[in-house]
Amino acid sequence: MSVDALKSALPDYAKDTKLNLGSVTTTSQLTEQQLWGTVLATALASKNAQVIRELAEEAADNLSAEAFTAAKAAASIMAMNNVYYRATHLIGDETYATLPARLRMSVIGRPGVDKIDFELWCLAVSAINGCGRCLESHEKVLRDGGMSRELVQEALRIAAVVHAAAATLEAEAVLAPATV
Repeated sequence: MSVDALKSALPDYAKDTKLNLGSVTTTSQLTEQQLWGTVLATALASKNAQVIRELAEEAADNLSAEAFTAAKAAASIMAMNNVYYRATHLIGDETYATLPARLRMSVIGRPGVDKIDFELWCLAVSAINGCGRCLESHEKVLRDGGMSRELVQEALRIAAVVHAAAATLEAEAVLAPATV
């Protein structure tokens, strides 16, 4: 199970997604930990079992046990935070931003890996989950920590491609009975 297996599972009409999946995982300027942590966190955020299975196995081969756990933690904490912060932002009443969230988020302060790597994974998950407030916050931490815009963009491309693979496979699963 691997990126190649996932590419093989995608239908012919998703050729661009196949090619992009290969490209974002083989030509990245991110460190191996940043790359595979981003791949794993976004696969989990995609909520597609096939994408998770295929990409998690390859990520496990490229990440330490601590980094693998931290990438899972990034997907988990952002599943909560993206809902909360997106909602408080979309309500349009800035008073909500001044209220304490009262949600436990200690993993963000002590993720068990380099903070920049964890922030990158949180940013990528936030892109999939569509939380502008979280995207702004994590991008600022990354940029203040010395990460270039080009590397931030790489994580966003990974999120986009993993999400596209998941959406395509979900659509195929729904359409399969109709096309048989």
